[in-house]
Amino acid sequence: MKQVLIKKGIPYAAEVPAPQVEDGEVLVRLQASCLSIGTELSGIRGSAIPMWKKAIAQPEKVLTVMQIARDHGIKKAIGTVKEKKEAEHLTGYSASGVVIAIGANIKDLAVGDRVACAGAQYSHHAEYIRVTRNLCVSMPEELDFEAASTVTLGAIALQGVRRSKPTLGETFVVVGLGILGQLTAQILRANGCRVIGIDPDHARIDKAMSLGMDYGVHPNDTDTDTVARMTDGFGADSIIITAATPSDEVVSSAFKMCRKKGRVVLVGDVGLNLNRADFYTKEIDFLISTSYGPGRYDKSYEEQGLDYPISYVRWTENRNMAEYLRLIVEGYVQISPLVSSRYPIEEASAAYEDVSGEDKPLVALFIYPPIDEISVIPTRSINLKSTTRSIEGKIRIAIIGAGAFARSAHLPNIKELNNLYHLRAVVNRTGPSAKTIGKQFGADYVSTDPSDVFKDPEVDAVLIATRHHLHGSLVLAALKAGKHVLVEKPLTLSKEELINLEAFYEEDNVDTEIQSKPILLTGYNRRFSPHVEHMQQLLKKRTSPFIINYRMNAGFIPLDHWVHSQEGGGRNLGEACHIYDLFTHLADSKVTAISAHAVKPETQHYGRNDNFVATMSFADGSVANLIYTAMGHKDISKEKAELYFDGKIVELDDYKRTTMNGAKNISLQTHIQDKGLKIELERFAKAIQTGEWPIPLWQQLQVSEVAFAVEKMVFE
Repeated sequence: MKQVLIKKGIPYAAEVPAPQVEDGEVLVRLQASCLSIGTELSGIRGSAIPMWKKAIAQPEKVLTVMQIARDHGIKKAIGTVKEKKEAEHLTGYSASGVVIAIGANIKDLAVGDRVACAGAQYSHHAEYIRVTRNLCVSMPEELDFEAASTVTLGAIALQGVRRSKPTLGETFVVVGLGILGQLTAQILRANGCRVIGIDPDHARIDKAMSLGMDYGVHPNDTDTDTVARMTDGFGADSIIITAATPSDEVVSSAFKMCRKKGRVVLVGDVGLNLNRADFYTKEIDFLISTSYGPGRYDKSYEEQGLDYPISYVRWTENRNMAEYLRLIVEGYVQISPLVSSRYPIEEASAAYEDVSGEDKPLVALFIYPPIDEISVIPTRSINLKSTTRSIEGKIRIAIIGAGAFARSAHLPNIKELNNLYHLRAVVNRTGPSAKTIGKQFGADYVSTDPSDVFKDPEVDAVLIATRHHLHGSLVLAALKAGKHVLVEKPLTLSKEELINLEAFYEEDNVDTEIQSKPILLTGYNRRFSPHVEHMQQLLKKRTSPFIINYRMNAGFIPLDHWVHSQEGGGRNLGEACHIYDLFTHLADSKVTAISAHAVKPETQHYGRNDNFVATMSFADGSVANLIYTAMGHKDISKEKAELYFDGKIVELDDYKRTTMNGAKNISLQTHIQDKGLKIELERFAKAIQTGEWPIPLWQQLQVSEVAFAVEKMVFE
């Protein structure tokens, strides 16, 4: 499919894989999408700013890069900066089209329904988009796709009006008569208000007047007395600012034009260096309108589909969207007179060049072929190389889930280990990023559908690095397709999936059968670190059980982050499992007892499963203790371990230094943090070649069972 992308300030239409519909989403074949000229041109200008200027403006980002260089080396820091520099950005946030597929848990929409869609995270300029239920609304039959494609802008204007709480007969001033100002003026008229519009563009004033605005004023022709004369000397009841300018004067003027105890609502993006004298004596209410309405920027609403009850929140962003469409159908809002430019998506570059000129249109649209003239079956994979040849002696690997960690760790390591691996495919939920990453790392093809690599005979192995909740099902599907699997931790978040995985290897009840089945390796990379291998060597000659105390200063992550959600499973299941594997590796023994105790936070700032102590005993008599906390200070190293045995103490400090004190002082130091990620890939390749598993299956299963047990205990 074609989609508009922006790179280094240049917009263009690119061919990318179409998205895959997921639970709670619908797949929409667009018929029109609306260019938000102010917002999108600002994004284009921002993407063209040189990195050195961005560094000056955001010094905290420089510190982040310096931290990466300190912990992981200059090469990785340079790679991080280069990735940001070469990034392609998606654009667009308001569109309309026809539903061609629905995900699970969608009960009130069907294939063939006409919908209007919103959201900068979903409603891009593209032939196909996936969008969550709360960010799309059904279109009235009388409404055309062009008008409906302005739904986001309409909801923003409507929410700004709602924040101002208009009453019949009040006088409003709308500052800025771009598209938001034009829609705001029409909606205010529908509320029975008199409307004064201010804009430096006489053509925009004339347009608003032709659509029902009462008075139009050019800034050069007015001062606060002008508005006073139009309001019997009282001043406006409310001012709605829809302008975009860095100047502080806009807000200052708005306060001066407002009556005592009036309201000023900010919808646009303006300077906010407030002068107390402008509003204090009048006791003016200054209100901020957040985009489309209640629900905006709330992940539980927008992404998880949780609605606000109408008895408590009358106008959510979804209900605002629906009401705006009704206003168009009933004639209270007119869109056609505002639309002056229409472009096919193939002409994206020309479109943005046109709207960047001095004579900017109020509304410009991308128009897509009618759905009855095209195939509604989207293409979810794209070949990047014209020929696919057999790579003799190399493992043909596909990566599923090319997020930040995969891009910064696994893919660079696969590229570096080109004597062992050939990157066959990159699969990602977002088509543009899949294509960008595939080209960057030399993949044969890219896709948004994991089944493409499962049925590809040219794929020997898959590396699964999606969000945690997908791991178990993807692992089982890949194994059943005969692919070797390296899956990022955790192996699964589900006990049922764990049972199914175990059953897969127990089929036929033949112990040796596992040797003929694909290799499964969970990404417990710490056991492959040179530091842990050094510790293991020191333990080989021990004459008694050991005690290990491991402290993970994990750092605070807000409870609304995906790590704490159903997608992430929480920090015990999602990260502490690393350490349960490390304990299992060092003991090479079955766990015989587990206990866990969590801090019971008095506030909702911290969670139980990121502040706990877990202790386990092993069949060989060893005891391991994990202190996992999000309450520590960020300047202290993240991970530290003390291992006690045979009169010796081995100290591990953040995978940079390992020291043994005892009969013989033995230490290991690496110039950067080495948690074994590259070695993990080398061992995976060796396992595929020799059939010798890097981590025995029973140990991988045990780690998950320990994590499940700890999770239950910390919430008891």
